[in-house]
Amino acid sequence: MGIAERREREKESLRQEIIDAAREIFVSEGYDKLSMRKVAERIEYSPTTIYLYFEDKSALLREVCEEAFYKLGDAIRKAKKTGRTPLEVLRKGLIRYIEFGLAHPHHYEVAFISPKDKIFGEGDYEFEGSAGQQAFSLLSESVAECMASGDIRKGDVATTAQTIWAGIHGITSLLIMHEQFPFVERKKLINSVVDTTIRGLMP
Repeated sequence: MGIAERREREKESLRQEIIDAAREIFVSEGYDKLSMRKVAERIEYSPTTIYLYFEDKSALLREVCEEAFYKLGDAIRKAKKTGRTPLEVLRKGLIRYIEFGLAHPHHYEVAFISPKDKIFGEGDYEFEGSAGQQAFSLLSESVAECMASGDIRKGDVATTAQTIWAGIHGITSLLIMHEQFPFVERKKLINSVVDTTIRGLMP
């Protein structure tokens, strides 16, 4: 490995350390407690170093959100590769979505639960062209394919996709935010929510 390549890897490694630290502080202590100085202290670097990678706190948290959306998109893409029919692809994608949130609750909370206007300021998070839009597009594509195959009722793709998302986001958020509630066995509950949602869309 050459010197330039090693330095580039070291830069990327430090950048990821910064993102990880910001996410952990944000989730455990909240937006108001997060600062570039606190991130620097967490990874034992100077605040000046953090600013070499991110302009400000909003830019750093924007990257945290994008990272979460990329990870979610990857999970859904894997589901698309294993499904044999459009309906099976949709079902597996919804299961993967919920499993992603439960496996990565910090990512999920930053990306889907925390209010974006508080984090970035009104209008400062561009959904258009973002990893979040790409992840949601995968769901919309799956819905369109199910409509084309006749597995679910034909209708407005965007409305149907958002209706589905509202349901699976709800159960994911509840399982993350209310761990003490006496839910039934987790896998049974997840399958019930997904299957009930899909049955409601069938012709």
